[in-house]
Amino acid sequence: MANKLYQMTPKEIVQELDKYIIGQDEAKKSVAIALRNRYRRSLLSEEMREEITPKNILMMGPTGCGKTEIARRLAKLMDAPFVKVEATKFTEVGYVGRDVDSMVRDLVEASVRITKQAMLEEKYSIADEIVEEKIIEAIIPGNKKAAPADNTKRGPFDFILGNAGYVSQKEQYEQQQQQQTDQSNGMDVDLAREQVRQQLREGLLEEQYIEIQVTDTPKSNNLDMGNEGMSIAIGNIFGDMAPKRKKNKKVKVKDARKILREEEAQNLIDMDQVTDDALENAEQNGIIFIDEIDKIASGSSYRSGADVSREGVQRDILPIVEGSVINTKHGPVKTDHILFIGAGAFHTAKPTDLIPELQGRFPIRVELENLDKDTFVKILTVPENAMLKQHKALLETEGVGIEFTDEAIDEIATMAYLMNEQTENIGARRLHTILEKLLEDISFNIPDMDEEKIVIDQDYVKEKFAEKIHPEDIDKYIL
Repeated sequence: MANKLYQMTPKEIVQELDKYIIGQDEAKKSVAIALRNRYRRSLLSEEMREEITPKNILMMGPTGCGKTEIARRLAKLMDAPFVKVEATKFTEVGYVGRDVDSMVRDLVEASVRITKQAMLEEKYSIADEIVEEKIIEAIIPGNKKAAPADNTKRGPFDFILGNAGYVSQKEQYEQQQQQQTDQSNGMDVDLAREQVRQQLREGLLEEQYIEIQVTDTPKSNNLDMGNEGMSIAIGNIFGDMAPKRKKNKKVKVKDARKILREEEAQNLIDMDQVTDDALENAEQNGIIFIDEIDKIASGSSYRSGADVSREGVQRDILPIVEGSVINTKHGPVKTDHILFIGAGAFHTAKPTDLIPELQGRFPIRVELENLDKDTFVKILTVPENAMLKQHKALLETEGVGIEFTDEAIDEIATMAYLMNEQTENIGARRLHTILEKLLEDISFNIPDMDEEKIVIDQDYVKEKFAEKIHPEDIDKYIL
């Protein structure tokens, strides 16, 4: 877990989540407590630490109210391995019970990526120094000083007679002359290299083409044995026994720097250490978000047909949530301390429709609120990367500024709220639908437009929708 998180109180965690998520204070509070408890657990003795399991969370709320976003932002905030799975996929034809283990394997893969990237970033400073020398060598090749050739003719009895190392005066003179020439050339090369080094650091050679040597890594054919968490690279069974092949590549200096930086950093890290740290990170800090968990619940006391499959999926998920050992291609992983967050709308089913054993593994229940008009206005404007800011930034790349009046924003929020009430409630996702339709013509014509600024007001919004549709079929036009 990141040191930053160790210093954050639950209130500070909520404040951080507030930058990206509007409302849903109870849900934010719950995940902040769960996060802080991980820190508290890390301060305990090893014996006590093993006894304390994470307090898994069950989020209830309609689509688009922020369930997934809260979990995703939480994982990003703590730089933890995170994976989202749809519970319903395990009810599809072709899936068997052991396929449920794939969520843990996906988590491990995410952990490996995070851990490897963190180690690479630690090695970048060293790699940059090596890369600079390689680029300079490519631009100004150095004279490799060869050992002076020994052309002295020796007879079979020279060693016995003690004159094995005899060098004539002529040969001595030639060797001295050669050394002086090499020194002079070396000084010239060193001077040129220092000039190139300075130019590189000033960014003057970024567009110059150079030829570099890179490792040739052919694509391998993987035989995936998913049920056992094993993967065999057929093409690389004997690859480690053979020396790595190199190939020449002609690229710009700026591209060469990126390629060589990654390659050198890769050579500096210990992959065994990466794997060990990744497994521990997944076990101690991993978050698995199980979406649509309500779809595998059944309210009927008599279960048949598809309901049997749903209950079967619950029973397959249960041991993973309870704590078990899952085999992955990187090694066995214990799930005892992984944080599980279940989420679902629970319109037709209730949390009590889950099997009792699974219910008991999600002690924290949070009901998320429906989004109203005022919340939509805040979603459009308040977050650091709010929707309107995103659209403005996209269109500014074409040299045209977009401005939304307060009345226009209010109209967009009103429309989104009414459509969710009258039709299917898809939460904040409705705003994406409306904005895309609202800006469709502008996005299409903007490359050919002469205006430097476009103002979108309430009349523009009404004109875009109200004249073409009636309130009762507004959803048909938008969708």
